[in-house]
Amino acid sequence: MDFAARARETLDIEIAELRRVRDGLGAAFNEALARMLAALQAGGKLVLTGVGKNLPIAQKIAATFTSTGAPAVVLDPSAAMHGDLGLVLPADLVLAFSYSGASDELLRLLPPLRRIGVGVVAVTGVPDSPLAKLCDGTVLVRVEREACPFNLAPTASTTATLAVGDAMAMALLTARGFCREDYARLHPGGAIGRTLLVKVADIMRTGDRVAQIGPDAPVREAILAMTRSRSGAVAVVDPDGRVRGVFTDGDLRRHLDDPGGLGDRPIAQVMTPDPVAVGADQLAAEALRLFERHRIDDLVVVDRDGRLAGMVDLQDLPRMKIL
Repeated sequence: MDFAARARETLDIEIAELRRVRDGLGAAFNEALARMLAALQAGGKLVLTGVGKNLPIAQKIAATFTSTGAPAVVLDPSAAMHGDLGLVLPADLVLAFSYSGASDELLRLLPPLRRIGVGVVAVTGVPDSPLAKLCDGTVLVRVEREACPFNLAPTASTTATLAVGDAMAMALLTARGFCREDYARLHPGGAIGRTLLVKVADIMRTGDRVAQIGPDAPVREAILAMTRSRSGAVAVVDPDGRVRGVFTDGDLRRHLDDPGGLGDRPIAQVMTPDPVAVGADQLAAEALRLFERHRIDDLVVVDRDGRLAGMVDLQDLPRMKIL
């Protein structure tokens, strides 16, 4: 048997059905999304429920809603009849997933939901099903055939339901003005969160860990300052704290052969003037770009007035998971 050929056939069927479902989205979908948006704006949440394979699908869609700033929970219909209805509030909106629209568990759940006063939208493949008739709105996910050769095992229908859930989440995301920074705030432990949230001020070295000297100080003092702070660079600053230059261990190696006693020379003669600098309020990702662009190991951090605020050492970035 050519397993790959059978797999391609399965995917072709599901792709065709996804296109069919996409083309069927219209006014009813818009009305359902308007109900969802209104519930969220009123301080409610989305409550997703379903039976069989629709329950884990509801779990995935709820997770997508929540991760994009639309609070959502999953309600098991069986558990709901034994106390879990307590998580449903009148301001919420329930999304009931049932392709046939005839699931006994969901139909039994509707009267208690009505007593709470919550709105219900059916996500179904049968527009005139008992579930659809009892709900306030309908999102139609109708396929002509399953990928199963017997047209029995839910395949194309479950794929389409999952995809429509993603479509609802993305439509809500856009309507609510949800942006990359919002996403980062909800994912502070991930790479996106670190990229969009961590500022230079969060990772820079400060206090005794920053070596600094005046422009008239000898190179010897610069070396001692670097040693005390265990730093690979020393910032050269004016009396008012403004950065005039930087002197690194690389600069030291390059000037070791200079005649005339390097240690006694003023640091201003051997420093790198007007060094590459980054603002303390800039993103750490911008500091990383400067490191890569200029191929340096130490980066001076300045405040808005150009005064020394700290230093970033390239070696600190892996520890902070910026690299």
